[in-house]
Amino acid sequence: MHRHLRRALLAATAAAVAAGAFAVPAANAETPLDPAPQAPAVPAPGGEYATGTVQLHLVDEGRPDLWAPDMDRELMVTMWYPTDQAEGATAPYMTLAEGTLFGEQLQFPGEVLASIGTNSVTGAEPLADDGTLPLVVLSPGFSFPRATLTGMAEELASRGYAVAAVGHNHEAPITFPDGRTTECLACTTDDIDSVVPNRAEDLSFVLDELTGDDAAWEDAGVIDQDRIAVGGHSIGGASSHRAMLADDRFDAGFNLDGTFFALDPHKLDKPFMMVGAEVHGQPGEDKTWDKAWKKLRGWKRWITVDGTGHSSLTDFGPLGEQLGVNQDELDGFRSDEVSRALVTGFVGEHLRGEDAPVLEGPGEDWPELVFHNP
Repeated sequence: MHRHLRRALLAATAAAVAAGAFAVPAANAETPLDPAPQAPAVPAPGGEYATGTVQLHLVDEGRPDLWAPDMDRELMVTMWYPTDQAEGATAPYMTLAEGTLFGEQLQFPGEVLASIGTNSVTGAEPLADDGTLPLVVLSPGFSFPRATLTGMAEELASRGYAVAAVGHNHEAPITFPDGRTTECLACTTDDIDSVVPNRAEDLSFVLDELTGDDAAWEDAGVIDQDRIAVGGHSIGGASSHRAMLADDRFDAGFNLDGTFFALDPHKLDKPFMMVGAEVHGQPGEDKTWDKAWKKLRGWKRWITVDGTGHSSLTDFGPLGEQLGVNQDELDGFRSDEVSRALVTGFVGEHLRGEDAPVLEGPGEDWPELVFHNP
């Protein structure tokens, strides 16, 4: 699941961490120093707006946590949004504590993850009139911190969307405002099907907190409550499908290379897009995609991306490429361009009524895309 970034970070740890963690010898007149290597960074978004970001701590009072039943369910949510504040301190990719725990899972030092650069100004003022921003809710892969969807979120925000990436507690390392960092208790479960309906509840709860009368985000009034999409990577994509069937406030959804665990047997009559690596083609290795496809009754697409793996359409693609050891056939920056184009095209078409040629079928601009219509 994490093999591409693991190889990249292991091979480049010394170079990446040297940018901020290793001492550099003093220069002398005879031997000028080579420039210090840059830490990896999330590629800049391509939209017309600068982007801001804030963190939200949400507690679903009275709902026991599936993984720690003596506690109420807690979530951390990262919001991104357009702003005219281009200058200021940008947000960290993740905390050192999150990076350390996730790094143990990947078997590399967490300093590398903590050093990754981002593009959004912390606490910037949103640039929007009340109620004008469509909302996109994102759910990461199983054991993946929500930070791994930063590039996608920043791209959407730069194009005029509000974005909420959900940190599902005990399913990845999460640092809370009081300094606690929780571990992935769910990572040892044998009941993977239980994750999907639990996440679907999380996603609906986040929507409650962002659209209710007493919203958890002080700037939630910028959100257009009638234009909301949900999507995610891996099990986050499967959970998005489930959330759409349980909550009709979600207008469109997408799944990036996720097996449809706990597939809801009901038919979905709203737009849904399935995008995967080559193994999720037709015929493919994952029969849950065939089952899900047959239950989609609205606008739908089944697309695979040649030369990619499970996590190529997340930040892992471009980060691995920057570190010089991308193991995919497709260039990691190109994987990033493809994923951003597909998702922004999808939400643009279904939340704004915009044309999205990238979704209409094979073309010269996107030769990596394979369209399936079983």
